[in-house]
Amino acid sequence: MSPQTDSVTAEAEAVTALAVAPEVAARLGSDALALPGRLPEELRTELIAFRRDIHMHPELGNREVRTTAAIKARLEQAGLEPRVLPSGTGLICDIGTGIGTGTGTGTGDAAALPMLALRADIDALPIPDTKSVPYRSTVPDRAHACGHDVHTTVVLGAGLVLAELAREGRLPRPVRLLFQPAEEVLPGGAPDAVEAGVLDGVGRILAVHCDPGVDVGRIGLRVGAITSACDRLEVSLDGAGGHTARPHLTTDLVTAAAKVITEVPALLSRRVDTRSGLAVTWGRVESGHACNVIPQHAELSGTVRCLDLPAWREAPDLVHAAVDEIATLHGAKSEINYVRGVPPVVNEESSVGLLRRAMETRRGLYAVESTEQSLGGEDFSWYLEHVPGAMARLGVRRVGDTVRRDLHCGDFDVDEEAIEVGVELFTAAALLD
Repeated sequence: MSPQTDSVTAEAEAVTALAVAPEVAARLGSDALALPGRLPEELRTELIAFRRDIHMHPELGNREVRTTAAIKARLEQAGLEPRVLPSGTGLICDIGTGIGTGTGTGTGDAAALPMLALRADIDALPIPDTKSVPYRSTVPDRAHACGHDVHTTVVLGAGLVLAELAREGRLPRPVRLLFQPAEEVLPGGAPDAVEAGVLDGVGRILAVHCDPGVDVGRIGLRVGAITSACDRLEVSLDGAGGHTARPHLTTDLVTAAAKVITEVPALLSRRVDTRSGLAVTWGRVESGHACNVIPQHAELSGTVRCLDLPAWREAPDLVHAAVDEIATLHGAKSEINYVRGVPPVVNEESSVGLLRRAMETRRGLYAVESTEQSLGGEDFSWYLEHVPGAMARLGVRRVGDTVRRDLHCGDFDVDEEAIEVGVELFTAAALLD
């Protein structure tokens, strides 16, 4: 072995040694550098099959009956005691709440510690799956196009590995698996889950989200806001209709709607600090039935997104005022339904540090990259209103792939190696926390 190779090896071992907390190193003894919790090949194969099964049978928010049953059955097979949430879908499962057991029966110093929660969302989207793969969705107009099937499989796999470590007495603190329904339904299933007590006894919560812009084998991390606030906006416009030959005798509602569509975002950009990133984006417009009839009614709907909490708190009043102002200017009566969604996910610094150490221990220093705040919304933010935690972006892009398969698109897919990466990230975090 060359001196240069010796140096690289020594440096890698030093980094790994530093990444292992002293109390964990003491527990693991001579195996400290070989942190346990890697994914066995047999389980890796099983998890890929599990993910594909869920992918083929996507279920919308609060209807995830089959998905919940599949998760519950596998956890019970491992000797665990999952508990379905009061809503009837989604579940939690505690591991290591008793010494040497994954079933949650027993007491001890480790069992008395606050739990580390690992959260996955389990619902799918109401869009068609357009991929040509054997595991394509079998349900018309339903697809796991946001990677929730991967999130679910990662937390399940981490739970199975951690349960085995708990039985061996190698889990330093208890862990709660949280499989949450209805993330895609504003304001998300998280508030209901919190109300049901899923954070009782939890001291920290972690999650991952698939990122098609990051190569598999890597994660993206950021301290502070990593997603944005997202609300839903629905606007109804009414006015006198009539013949297109005499628009001066009507409200000309189509023109009024067009002005609301274009001028409300422009007006808001002058009433809010541009650094807040407040943005109104329309997704649906409906008005009229005939080319020569000016309609009496129009409907618009879209989303309101912003980067920071102060702007999010002001957004409803600002949007109401802007819509009313533009509609009135064009003689239309407006009715607004502003649906509160989710605040930004604000990653807590020590939790980001934990995820960084866990990933570097598993995959090396270059497996972690910095990531930008996105304008996407995530109801994981509601948990962080109660306990510290962080969300990592899990790389799912095949290395060298030049075609971006973006989230919320019918052709979205992942490199399934990401499942193993996610499992080992979470197991390392549980051991290092």
